[in-house]
Amino acid sequence: MFKIIRQDIDAVFERDPAARNVMEVLLCYPGLHAIWGYRLAHWLWRHGARLLARWVSHVMRGLTGIEIHPGARIGPRFFIDHGMGVVIGETTEIGANVTLYQGVTLGGTSLQRGKRHPTLEDEVVVGAGARILGPITVGRNSRIGANAVVVKPVRPNSIVVGIPGREIERNNHRAVKDTPDLNHDKLPDVIWSMLDSMIERIEQLEKRTQPVWESRPTAVSDEKEVVLKEDFSI
Repeated sequence: MFKIIRQDIDAVFERDPAARNVMEVLLCYPGLHAIWGYRLAHWLWRHGARLLARWVSHVMRGLTGIEIHPGARIGPRFFIDHGMGVVIGETTEIGANVTLYQGVTLGGTSLQRGKRHPTLEDEVVVGAGARILGPITVGRNSRIGANAVVVKPVRPNSIVVGIPGREIERNNHRAVKDTPDLNHDKLPDVIWSMLDSMIERIEQLEKRTQPVWESRPTAVSDEKEVVLKEDFSI
């Protein structure tokens, strides 16, 4: 238990440069409080005290603004930054060294009692306001952009942005190993890339049709251009 607590504290210092000392982290980080409340509730859940587990979870939700179902399975060094509005459903599975920002929802899309919430593998970072819905897997070392809505499985080492989320594969190896990959601001602009491609294509077509346009026949009468109209009458 003490080893897990120490890992949770270390995760805060690794991923938040605002953390100055242990006492500040212990007193002023609701994400950490929510995780510890979850670990207690999860222990009760596994040992059959499920009503008490749900009550502990409910109390921690009121204190921190973070809702973690005691049935979820969460690995070590989990970090919730800021945290207000985070929701983690009952059958969610989270690996090691995962980071969530505020407003993230790991939600279900089914009324069935089986697996209905997502699985996040190790080293995943989920940006503020993102929604990951359904029993899908987000592969190791992936980043989910802010406000993305993810409803399909994500391969490892990928970036997902947009609504609905679009997956963009990146390098299979991180530039710096053994450190959190928190550069969730460095995300591609999918819409602009598409528009830029369209503009480039239009410019190419204009260049190809320019000689034809310049050589078109014109009719002039009394120094005014006469527009020739095609007769479509039947």
